[in-house]
Formats: sequence, structure tokens, C-alpha cells
Amino acid sequence: MAGILYVVATPIGNLEDVTLRALRILREVSLIAAEDTRRTARLLQHYSISTRTTSLHAHNEREKTPQILDRLRAGESIALVSDAGTPLISDPGRTLVSAARDAGIRVEAIPGPSAVMAALSSAGLEAPEFVFLGFPPTRSKDRTVWLLSLAGEPRLAVFFEAPHRIRRTLTDLGGALGADRVIAVGRELTKAHEELVIRPIYQLVEQFAEPKGEFTVLVPPRPVVEADAAPPPTAQLRSELGELTNNGVASRRQALKVLAGRHRMTVNELYRLLDEDPELG
Repeated sequence: MAGILYVVATPIGNLEDVTLRALRILREVSLIAAEDTRRTARLLQHYSISTRTTSLHAHNEREKTPQILDRLRAGESIALVSDAGTPLISDPGRTLVSAARDAGIRVEAIPGPSAVMAALSSAGLEAPEFVFLGFPPTRSKDRTVWLLSLAGEPRLAVFFEAPHRIRRTLTDLGGALGADRVIAVGRELTKAHEELVIRPIYQLVEQFAEPKGEFTVLVPPRPVVEADAAPPPTAQLRSELGELTNNGVASRRQALKVLAGRHRMTVNELYRLLDEDPELG
């Protein structure tokens, strides 16, 4: 009889956040496949768990998956863990889990800590719906276009960012949404120096000028404008359109879509206000 592949969520910072079930599974399995065995070792040592570990990360997952499947077929149960939080959520493991399911091997989730849920629950933002977007693209042009797409997002958007890119990403986000747009940024959630700050983007850019730690960003949708509210003056719309296109990152068509989302109007309504022909956009 084949073993079970357990997908185990581990603490995102505070080691006390691990569940009793996760600890039991980590003790009982034959092997722990860890994104970084050194980081996982700290958790195992803290709870006196002696289960053997093997590395399974983005660069070796395809190579090592067949070996792990062989052990599962032989009847061994194996736990999959990432550096922090839940595997497969912007972390490795998808190749192994998919292959295990294709092979008819049982896969069980052991739920637990999540930076997304920690940020949402402590920010208190009005969010009947939210969308998780992972990490922004690393290339500057791709990242800017990606951030521009948030202007028309009707749900609260949540994404992660690395410390060495957070200031640039916030700067680009301010350019896309307006520097006075209020968002939330969580840093080092559940750790000793935890922060969750809700402020206009331009203030956050200065606050995280020399950042450390992992970041979770929450971008609420722009408040709905009342139906009878007057649209912005045409001069303002043209000025904002120029700001979006002057750096050459967004095409005119992309910028018009962003601007329409920003002011809660359709693209055709925006064309009419600017007295432009949609076919020429």
C-alpha cells in the first residue's frame, strides 16, 4: 500500500504558531522534503523532532520528484514543507503534488499559518472578496504593467514582495494608482519586529527606504464613485494619461484602460470625454 504525501504548513515567523497535527505528522513520516533543510532544522530542533530531511526546491524539484514518488509507492509517508507558510502558495511543490496525484497517491493538506490570512485579518480592510497575486514580475517593465493592471481590480489585491524590491515596487504602484492611494503593507508578520501599516503609498515609500524582512501588500479597490458624481475634468484626465504613457512602459491603450478603472468608468466613456476615436486608441 502506498504512503501518503502530507503538504504541511509551517510557521511564517513565530515557531509557536505550528499546529499540533503538523508536529505529529512531522514526527511520524519517514522523510521531510524541505525547501531549505537549514531553515526547517530550526523548527525540528525546537520541537525535538529527529525525522530525516531532504531538500526539494525550485531548482531540483523535477529531478527529485521521481525518487520521492518511488518511496511513496513503497509505502513510506512523506511530508512536504516550504521555508514558511503553506507549500505551493508562491513556494515550490506543485510538480511533486501533481505527480503524486497522477500516480494515484493520496495527498493530504495539513493547514496552518498563512501570511495572506494574517495580513487580511489584522488589517481590518473592507474586503468581501480578495485575490492573491503571488509576487510581481521581477523585470521592471513587466512589473510596472502588472501594477498598472491593479487600477481596475474590483477586489482587494494581496501580493508578496522581497525586501530589496519593495521600495521600487511601491514607487511604481504609486505611479499606477496615485501616490495618495491608501494601502496596507505588512512586514515580518508574527515575528518580533512585526509591522502592519495602513497609509498613503507616498508615505510608505519613505517608511521602507531601507527595508528588511518579507513583505505582504494589500491594495483595496478604489471606493465606488456615486452614480451621479461628475467625472474628472478633461484636463485632469489628459494629464493623468500623459503621466501613464510618458515613461514608455504602458501603451496608450493600456493607459486608457488603467485610467478608466481608476475613475470607475468604461473605456468608451473615457474616449467620449477625451473626444477620441476608439479605433485610434
